[in-house]
Amino acid sequence: MSHRTALVVEDDPDLRGLVKRHLESMGMQVSEVGEGRSAILHVAVHKPDLVVLDLMLPELSGYEVCQFMRAEARLKEVPILIMSARGLPQDRAYAEQVGASTYLVKPFKRHAFTAAVRELVGQAKEEVRQ
Repeated sequence: MSHRTALVVEDDPDLRGLVKRHLESMGMQVSEVGEGRSAILHVAVHKPDLVVLDLMLPELSGYEVCQFMRAEARLKEVPILIMSARGLPQDRAYAEQVGASTYLVKPFKRHAFTAAVRELVGQAKEEVRQ
C-alpha cells in the first residue's frame, strides 16, 4: 500500500491521531482535518486514495461530505470509510445511500479497521486497472 494517500476527517483529535498513526503503519501518507468544510477543500485539491470520515462533524456533516464527493466526477470513485458512533440501521442505510463505501461503528477493533482499509484500497486499485 505504499504511496497511497488517505484523509482522516474526525473532530476528536485523539481518535484522529490514532487513526492517522494506524494508517501510516500500513504504509499510507495521511492528512487530517477536524471538520467537514476543510474535508471538502482538501479532497477537491488533493484527491486522496481513501477518505476515513466521521459523520458527526462541525460545520458540514460526514453525510454532506459524502454527497459532495459523489457529485464530483473526479472524486466519485474515491473510497469512503465511515466511522461513526451512530450504530442504528437507518444511519448505515443513509450513509450508503449518499455514497459511503464501508461503515464501521465506533468503537471498532483495529483488525476490523485494517481489513476495511485493505479491502477499499484494494478495490480502488482494481478499478484503476480495468
